[in-house]
Amino acid sequence: MAERREIARTAGRALDLLTLLVDRGQHGLTARELSELLGAPRTSVGDLLKVLATRGFVGPTADGRGWRLDSRVLQLGNAYLHEFSVREVGRSAMRELSRRSGLTCQMAVLEEKEVVYIERQDARLTTEEYTRSEPRLVTDLGSRLPAYCTSLGKAMLAALPEEEIDRLYAPPAQLVPRTKNTITSLARLKTELAAIRRRGYAVDNEEATDGIVCIGSAIIGSDGRPEAAISLAGLRGRLSAETIESLGRMVGRAAAHISSARGGVVRRLPAVRGGARRGRRSAAGPGKVRPGAIASRRRRVGAA
Repeated sequence: MAERREIARTAGRALDLLTLLVDRGQHGLTARELSELLGAPRTSVGDLLKVLATRGFVGPTADGRGWRLDSRVLQLGNAYLHEFSVREVGRSAMRELSRRSGLTCQMAVLEEKEVVYIERQDARLTTEEYTRSEPRLVTDLGSRLPAYCTSLGKAMLAALPEEEIDRLYAPPAQLVPRTKNTITSLARLKTELAAIRRRGYAVDNEEATDGIVCIGSAIIGSDGRPEAAISLAGLRGRLSAETIESLGRMVGRAAAHISSARGGVVRRLPAVRGGARRGRRSAAGPGKVRPGAIASRRRRVGAA
């Protein structure tokens, strides 16, 4: 018990030390000043500084006389702000995507093998459009779903190295079926991820929820890794193959725009095949999907 109290006291002292350095900025504080402010022996403070310096949390000031915060603290701050900054940057692009498609757009991040929903832009339809439109297909913010059966998750998994996929889904991990269309083997998942890399967007073909199709694309950060993904969703019966392809390219372009704004790599989508262009166009015009093109009666269901 005494040992636990000592560990807790040391941890608290380390956090207090970092907080003091936050207030001082680049000027920093000397070990003596820290000792006085913390009310702790100088030797104890010196030991703490050595440990924190080894781990990159503190470093010497420019004149070498004191201590200041170092790069590891910046990494922690960036990790905390990441979710919010990608949401801020993505919000306007999501709003435009929702406006053009007439559908609700969602954003999620990848946490190990799950997606976590962090943002949503609902479609804004006129009264006439709303009465003949699909229900808005939404998932509550903060909800989690398995990555392997969602368009958001598969889009982000496709942006990861192969060895990371092997690590995430190494035995005894299982791909549990949620519907009859859910991918349930690692081999099939890898084949699907390869296809996603080629076309630039992912499709959840009733793999998470019966009757629901989702189209998603990953947002790539400056480090080349997926920061998040965005998606659109609709009812299977209202989405033709041509419409899915059109939505996929629309989502892919929006994700590329957000990636560019975040300093990430922008992936150019392959050229549209001639056959896809010759299909029936919506009254909304080329490059757009008619608002309400995926709907009939009002209900609320999970979308991925």
